[in-house]
Parts: sequence; C-alpha cells; structure tokens
Amino acid sequence: MTPHRFPVRIYYEDTDFSGNVYHAAYLKFFERGRTEFLRDLGIHHSALMEQGLAFAVRHMEIDFIAAARIDNLLTVETRIAEATGVRLVLEQTLLRDRIVLTSARVTVVSIKIGGGAVRLPQALRSRLMGES
Repeated sequence: MTPHRFPVRIYYEDTDFSGNVYHAAYLKFFERGRTEFLRDLGIHHSALMEQGLAFAVRHMEIDFIAAARIDNLLTVETRIAEATGVRLVLEQTLLRDRIVLTSARVTVVSIKIGGGAVRLPQALRSRLMGES
C-alpha cells in the first residue's frame, strides 16, 4: 500500500529556544497525519463520534533521528502495518526532502465513547484495509 502523505510547515510555535522543533510537537504532526489519512479514506472523527466510536492511542514508539527547524516544509507519511478487529498499528515517518527525520509506530484501538475497546464495524475495517 502506498503511504498517505500530508504536508506540514514548521512554525515558530513548534520550536524551542534553539529553533529546533520541540519534541512534543512531533506528536501533533503525527496526529494530523493520521487524521488526514482517515479523512482521505472517507472516515471522519465527527461521524465516528455520532456512532459512539473513537480511536485512542494505546502505544507509541518514536525515534528522533534528526532535527526539524523553523520554516521547514515536511511530509508526514502514514501506512497501516497491522490491523485486527479492535486495533490498528500505523507506521509514520516525518521527512524533509525524502530524508527521514522522525519515525513512529503507533497502536490505536477503537473504543466505545464512555466505555472500553470495541470491534471496528466491518464496513469501517474494510475501508481501512482497502477492500471493496
């Protein structure tokens, strides 16, 4: 599966005193990449919420390889690595000019709002897996 790509510009608010991106800002970039990945599949958080469903991050491993700096134009790539009835494992990379700056492996679970983990509806799982 070709990775989903989403552009991110680095603003002053994303940086620390050194002009490098503050480590917690990478989490926002990856979250935006995951959201746009879903949106491009026709899956919207607002529609999931209307069904009483949401995705919650269960686990994340992140590797900071090189620094991003103010005014950089970066690309967040997102792809599904694994999927079960309840969880998705996504691999994400943040690149500048095709050079990997940061990578993450993110496990998200589907939850019932106000409750615990719940199986993804089959139609939603099929859409995520690129099935007809």
